[in-house]
Amino acid sequence: MISVDAHRETVTGLLGNAPVTRLPLASAAGLVLAEDVLAGVSLPPFDNSAMDGYAVRAADVSEAPVTLPVAEDIPAGRVDIAKLEPGTAHRIMTGAPLPPGADAVVMVEHTDGGVTDVRILRTAVPGAHIRRLGEDVVEGTVALPAGTVLGPAQLGLAAAVGLAEVPVRRPLKVLVVSTGTELVDAPNPLRHGQIYESNSIMLASAIRALGCEAEVVRSVVDDVDEFRAVIEPRLADVDLLVTSGGVSAGAYEVVKDALTGQGVEFRKVAMQPGGPQGCGRWNGVPVVTLPGNPVSVLVSFEAFLRPALLSAMGHSGVDRQKVRARLTESMTSPAGRRQFRRGSYTHSEGEVTGIVGPRGGPGSHLLASFTQANCLIVLPEDVESAAQGDEVDVLLL
Repeated sequence: MISVDAHRETVTGLLGNAPVTRLPLASAAGLVLAEDVLAGVSLPPFDNSAMDGYAVRAADVSEAPVTLPVAEDIPAGRVDIAKLEPGTAHRIMTGAPLPPGADAVVMVEHTDGGVTDVRILRTAVPGAHIRRLGEDVVEGTVALPAGTVLGPAQLGLAAAVGLAEVPVRRPLKVLVVSTGTELVDAPNPLRHGQIYESNSIMLASAIRALGCEAEVVRSVVDDVDEFRAVIEPRLADVDLLVTSGGVSAGAYEVVKDALTGQGVEFRKVAMQPGGPQGCGRWNGVPVVTLPGNPVSVLVSFEAFLRPALLSAMGHSGVDRQKVRARLTESMTSPAGRRQFRRGSYTHSEGEVTGIVGPRGGPGSHLLASFTQANCLIVLPEDVESAAQGDEVDVLLL
């Protein structure tokens, strides 16, 4: 058997780095900058008012209260700004350019709000309520460094410094295939011996949640020729093929039979659930093959696919948050395998560690218990049992 860490490293290396592309800002949310972004303009791009009020010379209001004639009205967006003459005031709105000659802004709340003449009730010091050119970002400097995840604030800054598009790691296109003659797509009726297909729904939604694109082929029967005929023509348009089912040691293992000798290696990983795994390249396209039981699929996604996809798209934090917690009941684990159990974690206020209890048994078919879980309890390969009250590692989902 191969270790969990070794298989994860192989899968991550298989995907490498996603290509760089330029996308409009509206299409780049959640993606990662592939290059430094330089500011095309300074922020602010000019001295402007931080308040609705009056632009003045501080010396003219040093003995407030004082009444000054209002010579100009400066709304935001005005570009033809007249000079402020001594002994006058300009009514000014938030964000409007500061007129030459002014060195302070008196907020409207400290005046009588006059339009022709204004009575200013308080003094102002030079620089009061003025946003200075470049105090946030200076033109030509790095506004956003490579590796930045583009959230709302980052996209807003990119727009503010004059960018319409940004260089990012392109979202990967993933072909998701579920296999098994026993699978039926809902809402078609089931016959005895059949089950509804669910793996592709789970995988595709998990993959899309990372910002990738997912194309789905559901319920491919256990026939090697049909598998190849359905899947092979689609490979040219995707970055990754992910399959579920058909990789174990029994008969009718269609994925294993179809891809053995085609560049894909099948192996046993020292974990529970999810031992049967495979990865490689088919016609040059990266392939990751997962077992067929639904809990194995989700655990395998967390252990291998999620970090590999995030890493390929330039993310640095690809691991789930790990915490320590005390078990609320005892657990056992098979020797030599890393066990991932669904669990419910609760943080205890004022305590260093939280508490966690398993949800459902270790069986890889017990999907309902996964819906009640908010974490995975991890028992390492050298641990065969853990008692109530023991501390264990927990991956928060």
